Amino acid sequence: MPRRTEGDRERRRDLADAAAGSPPRLLPWTEAGRPCYLSTDGGPNSVLSRLADEMEGVQLAMGTDVLEAAGKILADPASPLSEVLYAALRLSECLRDTLRVAESRGARIPEPDDAYAGHGPELPAEAFG
Repeated sequence: MPRRTEGDRERRRDLADAAAGSPPRLLPWTEAGRPCYLSTDGGPNSVLSRLADEMEGVQLAMGTDVLEAAGKILADPASPLSEVLYAALRLSECLRDTLRVAESRGARIPEPDDAYAGHGPELPAEAFG
């Protein structure tokens, strides 16, 4: 049986997404450095989508913890170089995770409905200084 190429996998994912009527969701983890996507017809309330939501929350909470710990290390001029380097590596990992979460969540923000364009409050240019 021939091995599937990345192009084959992308085509299969695109077909599944077209059938489901929704674009794939970027997941908050990678496989060998490559992005992972979720294609489900269960939408944002599917079991897998909720699992991805929980993982995003865990990653963001870990980032907060790492930021706090790294701040203490970096604020102390007597911190050993090995601790500073470790803090920098962990901060880098957390930033990568956070950017992936932001990209995934941003991709899921619905486009504004043109039917409501012009129906909201409008401010004159002078209001912005």
